Amino acid sequence: MDPNEDTEWNDILRKHGILPQQVKITQNDIYDSAVAKAQEEESQRLEKLDLDELAELEDEEDDQILEQYRQQRMAEMQAQAEKEKFGELIQISEPNYKAMVTEASKDVWVVVHLFRDSIPECKLMNRILGELAMQYRATKFVKIISVECIHNYPDRNLPTLLVYGKGEMQGQMVRMDRFGGMHAKRKDVEKYLKELGAIDPALKRVLPGESNEEESDDERAVYFDLGKGI
Repeated sequence: MDPNEDTEWNDILRKHGILPQQVKITQNDIYDSAVAKAQEEESQRLEKLDLDELAELEDEEDDQILEQYRQQRMAEMQAQAEKEKFGELIQISEPNYKAMVTEASKDVWVVVHLFRDSIPECKLMNRILGELAMQYRATKFVKIISVECIHNYPDRNLPTLLVYGKGEMQGQMVRMDRFGGMHAKRKDVEKYLKELGAIDPALKRVLPGESNEEESDDERAVYFDLGKGI
């Protein structure tokens, strides 16, 4: 006896609970399943489109669906803009150090450069950090004259980097020896900050006139002429 057969005897057995009730798949069930699958595939396709591509589909797609994804994409862009709110190397002073660095680092990563204008290595570091600030706008980059930050701080220790996160110092770098001194490149400092977690590679921006590839030898050569000032 086949319990799945639609027979009078099987119906009697189902009525008395001997056999489980037969589940019938109707044409409507098949149609609903196909529609659900198509909607899921369409949803996945639309999620990959940017705002301009969504605008091009206005005549082809349901306006309500497009508006939903447009609003979602705009919310994502706004959230990213709120996170990437810095973008430059700014100079601070002793009175606002706590607010600009220690307190601020509870919410964002902060990279602090202790410098003096008279030291070529500090000029080089300012150049590098200025470019990294434009590339990693979710991280706060600041500079402060060394003796304003730490009284009587010796010039022989410059440049010095202090990296703050979660309200505490997470790393420090004294001098540029580990980066090759005046031969240091942006990618060297970038790698150091990545290892600390101070910059997010997923949020990296490309500088104007550059590609995603590493800086060229010509770009490196620009750094060597910093004794003339920035």
